[in-house]
Amino acid sequence: MMKHKALSALIAVAMVGGGISAAHAQDGSWYVAPRIGVVFPDSDRGTDSSLYTGLGIGWWVSPNFAIDAEWALNDADFENNGFRAGREWESVSLGVTGRWFFGDQGSAWRPYILGGLGALRHAAYSGTVQDSGWDPMATVGGGVQYNFNERMALRAELAARYDHDNNSLRGQFDDFGVQAGDHNHYVDGIASIGLTIGFGGSAPAEPEPAVTPPPPPPPPEAAPEEPAPTPVVIDLRGVNFKFDRPRSNEKDITPSLQEPTADSIAILDQAVDVLTRNPNVRVELDGHTDSIGTDAYNQGLSERRAQIVYDYLTSHGVSASQITAVKGFGESRPIDTNDTKEGRARNRRTELAVDGQQ
Repeated sequence: MMKHKALSALIAVAMVGGGISAAHAQDGSWYVAPRIGVVFPDSDRGTDSSLYTGLGIGWWVSPNFAIDAEWALNDADFENNGFRAGREWESVSLGVTGRWFFGDQGSAWRPYILGGLGALRHAAYSGTVQDSGWDPMATVGGGVQYNFNERMALRAELAARYDHDNNSLRGQFDDFGVQAGDHNHYVDGIASIGLTIGFGGSAPAEPEPAVTPPPPPPPPEAAPEEPAPTPVVIDLRGVNFKFDRPRSNEKDITPSLQEPTADSIAILDQAVDVLTRNPNVRVELDGHTDSIGTDAYNQGLSERRAQIVYDYLTSHGVSASQITAVKGFGESRPIDTNDTKEGRARNRRTELAVDGQQ
């Protein structure tokens, strides 16, 4: 009857445990561990195999190691118990057992080994004389655990229990009343099956929100087109010459220019400044005349006008390599009418044509 009650209790606990929502039972949390099984006694005890029931409270130290504080009971009959009734050989144990689990925490099947220390107390009934007291006990063994979910698991294990019995009559005398001597050391075998039901511990971790991947980087922008270089403008159109100047023997530009001379020289000095600050600029010097005179005369006059400006520029710091050519165009390229005095004065000029901008 007692065996059936113990089995029914274990099944009831399993049903309750199955209804509890999953938690992180193997992450620093506590659990209860009811179990039932069979004790196979040492042959020197003279008792039959008996029902084993136990209850533990355990704690996961790490995902691979748990410690249980355990209480257990088994009530055996003597081998020759024809004339006895009721309980005959009761054994109560208290101990601490550590279990080391192999495999990953999330695995369904996890084998383990165990080792424990504690105390065992025997009590005999049916009229026998019994001394009371607790004796040292040690257990070693192994088993396998099947995880139903993160809170509940099933354990099946085999263990050997060492009992150093110094108190009971069975530990002191054999069946014939002779002092046991070295026969007070017993090793019992225990086969059991049980549940672990987690409680407490940390609440289930909230699922991390889905991380939206960052948008792809925009395609690299095309390098902005470099603006077209600002053209270098060197305007010498304010440098106008007198009607028939310079003559072939005139080497100085100053008396050859139309008054006011200072304005024309200022324009030439600006050209010197632009060219010396832009040493990569290459220019062509072009001389021009009005239409008074023969074509041959005007051609030579325009060439002299270009040459005298060249001499002025190079003598004031402009590199001769910057001037690619010195040309005269005579009266062929007027910029104003030759019918008026003012128009003809504008046509008597020298120009700087920047390479690529002629």
